[in-house]
Amino acid sequence: MSLVIDTLRTSMITEELNDAEIKILAELFEVQNRKADEQIVRLRDKKPDNLYILAQGEIQVKIKSSDGETVIDKLKPGDLAGIITFVGGASSQHSAVLYAVGDTKVLRLERARFVALIDTHPLVVYKVMCAIVRNVHGIVRSMNARASELSNYIYRHSGGY
Repeated sequence: MSLVIDTLRTSMITEELNDAEIKILAELFEVQNRKADEQIVRLRDKKPDNLYILAQGEIQVKIKSSDGETVIDKLKPGDLAGIITFVGGASSQHSAVLYAVGDTKVLRLERARFVALIDTHPLVVYKVMCAIVRNVHGIVRSMNARASELSNYIYRHSGGY
């Protein structure tokens, strides 16, 4: 349980939660051990509605391209994965596959277990969902900045390179 609580404390998902609320949330997670190159999230997964938080190790986020698979990001401990389907998106919206880099530990939270908290701890659910929205917003802002930088490079706007 210590790994789960320590990981949750490093993740932005709990930044608004107090210690008692973190403990309530921690009981819902399962620790999964993954080996090098093992897939954590697959395209068209049969049971895709899980939220993952990297506890130890590193995860590569890859997408299919004309050259095979391309690494588009690397997750560090505390980072979230599987957000879209966790909040109700279809598995067809998955565009990336997650691979463990070396021995990796991830925390897995099934959506059904989380939703069950609505009746007993609605404020915990609200705070976690707000954190997930902030996380996604940060990802979108980062991607927009990268797209702008690439556009400036290609079209030599704003002084160019």
